[in-house]
Amino acid sequence: MMFTAVWLKYVSLGVLVLQNTLLVLTMRYSRTLHSEGPRYLPSSAVVSAEVLKIFTCILLVFKDHSFSVCGLNQVLKEEIVNMPHLTLKLAIPSGIYTLQNNLLYVALSNLDAVTYQVTYQLKILTTALFSVSMLGKRLSIYQWLSLVILMTGIALVQWPTDTSSGTQQKDVTASSHFMGLLAVLVACFSSGFAGIYFEKILKETTQSVWIRNIQLVCSSWVLCWLSVLRFFMVTREHLQSTLVKNRR
Repeated sequence: MMFTAVWLKYVSLGVLVLQNTLLVLTMRYSRTLHSEGPRYLPSSAVVSAEVLKIFTCILLVFKDHSFSVCGLNQVLKEEIVNMPHLTLKLAIPSGIYTLQNNLLYVALSNLDAVTYQVTYQLKILTTALFSVSMLGKRLSIYQWLSLVILMTGIALVQWPTDTSSGTQQKDVTASSHFMGLLAVLVACFSSGFAGIYFEKILKETTQSVWIRNIQLVCSSWVLCWLSVLRFFMVTREHLQSTLVKNRR
């Protein structure tokens, strides 16, 4: 039994590492692929991910209640419909996560995969700082030393290198790199705060994490669809103005 638990732990760790690596590579490839027509909207990708997430969470809740439709309806009604104040409370980390997911697409559109992956590990530092300030946790000297080493590694990755390209190309590259780096930094701070805020809520309640994730998705759906609708409204206005100019 103990051997199985240890084996399962390392297998889970390996799958998690593989999933995170493939996610970064596929996101980077999809945002930098040269093809005809415009690229997809980051907000539409976030909406698609949230749709998959809520269906997965509902399926897991369904499994926890022995695949009972009545049990599923009851727990969703009691925990989500009858507790709107808690759902509104979770709207804070939900909105932050939505912002963070959109920023990650911006970052990967302007940074290479290696720089993004290393810099995004700064979320470990922000999470540690928020856990100390919000949850009152204490870190050992070795944990603080590990965070210092992490910061040093991130700083070395951002160290400028000489290139043989022209001045204009350097300016464009520097501007794009700064935009991507800024997006990663904001995503790191938002990830740290939202993660600790969500952990604090989980410790104050007794429901499963799947129910809380459903509540998160319900709030983020509203924000995601608003951003998508706003884009289509702006695009429609731009097309209308272009048609008017062409008629003249």
